Amino acid sequence: MLLTLLLATLAGCSMVRIGYPQLDMIAAWTADEYFDLEPEQKQEFRKRFERFHEWHRYEQLPDYAVFLAEAKARLQRGLTREDALWVTNGVRARYRALVAYAADDAAAMLMSVTPEQLEALQRRWEKDNHRFVREYHLEASIEEQRRATGRRALSRIRDWVGHLDDEQEHEILAWASALPLIHGLRHEDRLRRQREFLQLMSERDDARRFAARLRSFLTIWEEGRDPGYDRLFNEWTQQQADLYAAVYRLLLPHQREAVAERLQGYINDFTQLARRPAAQATAGR
Repeated sequence: MLLTLLLATLAGCSMVRIGYPQLDMIAAWTADEYFDLEPEQKQEFRKRFERFHEWHRYEQLPDYAVFLAEAKARLQRGLTREDALWVTNGVRARYRALVAYAADDAAAMLMSVTPEQLEALQRRWEKDNHRFVREYHLEASIEEQRRATGRRALSRIRDWVGHLDDEQEHEILAWASALPLIHGLRHEDRLRRQREFLQLMSERDDARRFAARLRSFLTIWEEGRDPGYDRLFNEWTQQQADLYAAVYRLLLPHQREAVAERLQGYINDFTQLARRPAAQATAGR
C-alpha cells in the first residue's frame, strides 16, 4: 500500500523525498478521518506506525529501489506483456509483505474500535463509494464508461511520458476502450469486502483469532470473489499488460527516455531515504 501511495499520489520524484518522512502524519490523519479516533487511540496509532515506518524505510525501500531498477532495465530492453505482468505481480508481493509485518499491530488497534467509530467508518465508506461510482461513470452508458476508461489511460500515460501526438492518442484510446468493463464488478466487490470487514469486526471476542483472521482477510483478498468477476479480472489484467506493451512500442525515443528518467528519480529517492542517519552523515563529509 505504501509503495502504491508513493508512486500514485506524490506529484513528482522530488515530492517522494519531501513527503515520505511525513508519512506517519499522513497515516495518522487518514486513520482519524476514517475512524474518528480518541486521543489515546491516536497516540497508540502513532507509536505503532512509527515502528512500521522505520522498518519500511530501512528494510523495504532498498528492495523497492532494486525492483524499480529491474523494471527500468526491462523497459530499456523493450517492454513486453510478460514484463508488465512481472511488475504487477511484484507490486502485489510487496503489498503482501507489508500486510504480513503490520497485521498484528492493525489487529491490536482494531480491537479498541467502538461501535460509534464503525459507524463513522461506514459514513466515510459511503462517500468513497459514491466517488468511485462518479469516477468510473458507473451510472452512465456503456459507451461513456468506455470513453472514461480511455481518458483515464491517456492521463496516466501523459503523466509519465509528457505530450502525446494525435496519432498516439487515437491508438491509445482505441486500445484502452477495448479493455473489459470491469469497474462495475469492482464496485460490487468493494461492497462485499466492506461487509466482510464489518462482520469480522463483530467477531472480536478472541484477540489472537481476530488477528489471524484479519491477516487472512488482508492478504488473500481474492477469497470470496464472484467467479465471474474473478475470471474477468484475470482477463483484464492480461489485456492491460498487452496495452502497456503496445503503448511502449508506440512511444518515441524522447518519451521512452522520460519514463526511464522518472523511474531513476524514484530509485534515487528510495536509495537516499533508505540511508540510515550515520550513513548520510558520512556521505555528506
